[in-house]
Amino acid sequence: MKGPGGLRAEIRSDGFSTAVGIVVLSTSVARDSCRKCQRCQDPNFWLLMSLILLAKACNVQSAFVEKKPATLTINEIYRSIQGESTWAGLPCVFVRLTFCDLRCTYCDTAYAFYAGAKVPLPEIVQRVLAFDCPLVEITGGEPLLQRNVLPLMTELCNRGKTVLIETSGAHDISEIDPRVHRIMDLKTPGSGESERNRYENIAHLTARDEVKFVIGSREDYLWSKQKIAEFDLISRCGTVLFSPIFDRIDPREIVEWLLEDNLKVRFQLQMHKFIWTPETKGV
Repeated sequence: MKGPGGLRAEIRSDGFSTAVGIVVLSTSVARDSCRKCQRCQDPNFWLLMSLILLAKACNVQSAFVEKKPATLTINEIYRSIQGESTWAGLPCVFVRLTFCDLRCTYCDTAYAFYAGAKVPLPEIVQRVLAFDCPLVEITGGEPLLQRNVLPLMTELCNRGKTVLIETSGAHDISEIDPRVHRIMDLKTPGSGESERNRYENIAHLTARDEVKFVIGSREDYLWSKQKIAEFDLISRCGTVLFSPIFDRIDPREIVEWLLEDNLKVRFQLQMHKFIWTPETKGV
């Protein structure tokens, strides 16, 4: 629609051509039948009325259009043994989301960078429930890159599941349902991504949450030790995890260092890499 002075209102929609036709016809008839007042002679008035009527018509018609369910791009959904964190050793359903905007030097899930399929949220929930497992972890990739992960976690909590999320620490964790246990990385220098740490997240940590440092060298260890002190992480979150980079450092070195320094952290190994081969997917 075009008004005086080149004013143009451009309406683009799918399936609303009928509504547009009705609005144009209605305003034309009304304008032709009412020529008495000054307002009715102003083309801007009829442009405004057309927009209002079109908005109402579109709202009415949209009520009859079935809305598509929200989706997430999923790489895989499977049940295995939880291999890390304070939940290690427990049966767990893993929902691995596609996409990651980090490229850590030690990444073991590069296959989730791009591969995946869009799945409606209700279907994801049903697939998780079918395993009849109380523990669920949302992982990736980086799950927080997809906004619909937030309602998924809330729904799984509503269904009585204990929900964990593993996140890189590069994205805002504050909007996550407070019932979810957040396992957040602080990326060490050896990851190649330490500049991406979002330190604002630390203020949102609670006793339900865990912070993980993945360590591949003495430098990584000293850096992690310094961050623990700087942000008082031992008191701020439930658990601080030290995890060796698989096949890059002898785990005994890290154990000896933390015992020597009397660090109040939890050392862990990636259990699943010892049960299966390190390259095995879906475990």
